[in-house]
Amino acid sequence: MAGVRRFQVDDVLYPFDSHWYEWEGARMHYVDEGEGMPVVMLHGNPTWSFLYRKVIRRLHGKCRCIAPDYPGFGFSDHPAGYGYTPQEHAGWVKALLNHLGLKEYVLVMQDWGGPIGLSIGVEAPERVAGMLLLNTWCWPPMMNARVFSWIMGGPLREWMHQKHNFFARKVLPSGIAGSSKLDPDVIDAYLSPFSTYEYRRGTAEFPHQIRKASSWLASIEHQLPLLKKVPKEMVWAMKDPAFGSNAYIHRWRSYFPDIFTERVKNASHYLQEDCPDKIVEGLERVFDMMASR
Repeated sequence: MAGVRRFQVDDVLYPFDSHWYEWEGARMHYVDEGEGMPVVMLHGNPTWSFLYRKVIRRLHGKCRCIAPDYPGFGFSDHPAGYGYTPQEHAGWVKALLNHLGLKEYVLVMQDWGGPIGLSIGVEAPERVAGMLLLNTWCWPPMMNARVFSWIMGGPLREWMHQKHNFFARKVLPSGIAGSSKLDPDVIDAYLSPFSTYEYRRGTAEFPHQIRKASSWLASIEHQLPLLKKVPKEMVWAMKDPAFGSNAYIHRWRSYFPDIFTERVKNASHYLQEDCPDKIVEGLERVFDMMASR
C-alpha cells in the first residue's frame, strides 16, 4: 500500500523513490534502489534511511540498496501500542526482508543497526552473504555505554528527548565531524521526523534500552560464532565519542579474528556523513571476498 511522506526533504539530497510495507496495521518506509545483491543498510538513533544517502548514490549500478526506516523514524508510521524497543524494530526489519523474498543479503550496520541486524542474522546465518560493521556493538554495555545510558536514558529521558528533542538537536550534530552538520537542509532532514512530543518516543527509548536490553544483547553475542565464516569487514570512525575506541575493535576481533578494520581518523559516530567513500570501499572488498568463495 502506498504511503505519504509526513515531511518534505530536498530531492537533491535524497533523490530516491519511497517504498512502503504494511504490517500489523502500520506502514514501514524503505528505500529500494538498484539491482543485484541486496545490501540491507540499518540505521541507529536518531536517524533514518537519509543517513545512507551518500553511500547509496555511490553504489549506483553495483548492487540493490535497501534502507528501511524503523517505526517511528523517518517516514515510517508510529504503530499503535508500539514500545520502540530494538527487539520490535528487529521484528519489523525481519518481516520486511521476508516480504521482499530475499534469499540472501549483505548487512551494513551502524549504531543500533548492529544488534538489530545481527539478531536477524544469527537466526538464519545461511542467508547472510556478507557483513559490514560501522561503529556498532552487540553485547551488554561497557562502562562508558552504561554511563551514557544512565544520563541519556535515565529518569530525565522524557524531558530531555521528548520535550526538548535533545538527541536529534544536539547529540546528532555533535556526532558528525565534517561539514554536513553545517548544512541547514541536512540538519532539517534529521530533525523533521521528530516534530512533536509523541514523534520523539523512539529517540527517547533507544538510550534507555542500552541497559534494559542487556539480556537480549547477551543472547545475540552468544550466537555471533554462527556468523564467523561470513565475509565481513569493519570501517571504524575513530573520532566517535561512543565507539571510537580500540576496545570495541578488539571485542569484535575476539569473535571475528581475521576481520579487516579500516580506521578512519577524521570521522565521527555518523560516519555515513563523514566518510561514505570508505564505506563503499569496504563493501566492495566484502563483495570481492564473496566472489572468491
